[in-house]
Amino acid sequence: QVQFVESGGGLVQPGGALRLSCVASTDISSFLPVNWYRQAPGKQRSWVASITPKGVSDYATSVKGRFTISRDNAKNTVTLQMTSLEPEDTAVYYCQTLGSTWGQGTQVTVSS
Repeated sequence: QVQFVESGGGLVQPGGALRLSCVASTDISSFLPVNWYRQAPGKQRSWVASITPKGVSDYATSVKGRFTISRDNAKNTVTLQMTSLEPEDTAVYYCQTLGSTWGQGTQVTVSS
């Protein structure tokens, strides 16, 4: 079963940027799309972005134009570059793919 380890979260001011990474426990080069999800306090987990093995990406409307997802299959790593962060982006961020288990996630807090 695939597991991801997420990292890169932290506290950032509104308008700032963060770069999140998740490393898979196994080869992801032939996987179905890898997704980033997030869960804000008191809310359900929601989809943020996805990327196919060939690098085709898709984004939730709320982050389109601000977030960029990328993957390095050789390093089993998927990255989420986040810019123009807003307080509404505060959440725990997780990677996921078909058949994976949820990891610990990485906390992103956007606050002045």
